[in-house]
Parts: sequence; C-alpha cells; structure tokens
Amino acid sequence: MSSVPDLEPADPAPGAPPRARADETCVILNAGSGRRRAESLAATLEREFARHGIPARLRLIKKGRDLEGAAREAADEGFGTVVAGGGDGTINAVAGAIAGSGARLGVIPLGTFNYVARSLGLPETPEEAVAVLAAGETRPLPLGEVNGRVFLNNASLGAYAKILETRESVYRRFGRSQLAAHWSVVTALAEFRAPLDAKVTVDGEVTRVKTPLAFIANNAFQLEQFDFHEAAERVRDGEFALFLAPDREAFDLIRLAAALGLKALKPGRDFEMLYGKDILVETRRGRRLVARDGERSKMSGPFHFLRKDDALEVLAPAREG
Repeated sequence: MSSVPDLEPADPAPGAPPRARADETCVILNAGSGRRRAESLAATLEREFARHGIPARLRLIKKGRDLEGAAREAADEGFGTVVAGGGDGTINAVAGAIAGSGARLGVIPLGTFNYVARSLGLPETPEEAVAVLAAGETRPLPLGEVNGRVFLNNASLGAYAKILETRESVYRRFGRSQLAAHWSVVTALAEFRAPLDAKVTVDGEVTRVKTPLAFIANNAFQLEQFDFHEAAERVRDGEFALFLAPDREAFDLIRLAAALGLKALKPGRDFEMLYGKDILVETRRGRRLVARDGERSKMSGPFHFLRKDDALEVLAPAREG
C-alpha cells in the first residue's frame, strides 16, 4: 500500500504578500475617517494590538474607493479577522468585500453616527475597541443586499441620496458634525423635486406608490433611536422595515424631517410602513442613485433588496451569562 505525503502550500508568487495565518488580523484603516490624524491613529492602534497580543497588520487606505479592494485582498490572503477602521460607510465596504469568505469582521468606529458599532454595543474609542477584538465573542451580522451590493444599516432611493450629496458639501465647508448633518437634510429637501413613481413588491404583495423616498431599514438600534420600536422588533426578527414617505411639497417634507428628529413621526399617519424579507422596487427610470449606509452609487433597476443572515460574523462584546 503506498502512502501519499502531506502537501505543503505552494509558495506565493514573486512579489505577492506572504500568506497570512488564520489567527492574524488585518486592519483596513480609512485615513479620511475620524478627527485624529491618520498616522497618529495608526501608531496608537499598532501599540494597542501589540499590548493585547494580537498579531496584526495595518493598512492605511487614503482613497475610499480602495477600501473594498484592500479588504477583499486581506480575505484572499487568509487573514482570519479583517477589521474596518472608519465610519459606517467604511464598515459597509469591508463587510461587503469579505462576506462569504470565511473571514470575520472586526470594527473600530471612527465615524459621526457609528450606528453599526453602537448596535453591537461596541465602545467608541479606538483603545477600547481593540480590547473588544481581543476578548469579545463572534456573532452573526445580518446583511442587507440590493442588486448584489451589501448594506448594514439602510438603503434607499429618492431624497436621501440627495441629502447625502448635500451633506458632503456642508461637511467640506463646516466640518463633520451632527449639526452639519441635520442642516444638510433641510437644504436638500428644500431643493428636491424628483419623486419616485414605483411598483413595490414586498414578499409577493404589490403596492403602487408615488413617493420622494423609499427607505429600507436593516438596523434595529437605528430604528430605536427614533422610537420606532415595533419596526425595530420586526428587523430583529429577520425582516426589513420599508418606509414610504408621502408625496408632499418641499415645506411638508422639511416638517416631516423635523418631526423625525423630534421623534414625533407615527407610521400610518405620517408615512406608510411595510415589512418583509424580499423587496422589489420598479421605477419608470431604469437607472437611479442608491444610497447605502451613507454612501451613494448609480444602479440599474429593478432594485431587489434581500436579507442575508449567514454570510458574515462579527466580533462584539461578550454578552453576560
């Protein structure tokens, strides 16, 4: 009887990065996130990872469009954990790149709202976030998907993409802050003139709507911040919450936005709310701007939103008991 020797992994191609071990961590750090200088933050993170005994390699990414490529490369190299250092848009990019690869996600929150990190109970200082990566637990992270592109918090068609565009302009003038973010809402809605004429199918049930905003929520914590507790429970149970704003004049839309900030909006009275796992939005115009977790990109319709519950795991604080 002949024996077959164990096969050694092939050597990497000349010039290729060395193969990572499964216990190694790759940190994808968005140089444009947060208020601390990127080089100073990188040095802090390297020190904290070393202090906790985590073998880590840090990659500082200076252009947001390079985040997905860097994260996908890290997963392909064999890193067991790929950490997103940045705001919700950065976390979205990294999560989408590594979903289904077997690598787990880590998070170092550096954004303005940090809804993903807060929904997981993560601390919002880099030092404390690294401590969670060292001692936390792995749990599933439900993903939303629209036409094959991932979102964690929300995705939308209509006015919200215009709000994000205006927000970036306001940020460039006045800096990043929650006040600047709220002001961008008022400015954008005052100028918005392009409602959606759409056929919306939720788990097979069809609704025809004319709306300035179709907003698909996938983060229960974010919904709770606006006192939408029933919607939060439905999201925790595995569904999307779909908000359809009424077709109103600009002033009425601004009033609704203000009521949202004051937690005074009521489903059924101020907007229509639908729930489901599979949402299809068909509009007369085939190509539209789609917002995903604070980022925006052009997509071709129809727009198909699906839940993916088993594609990704994330490191989070250990739960008591």
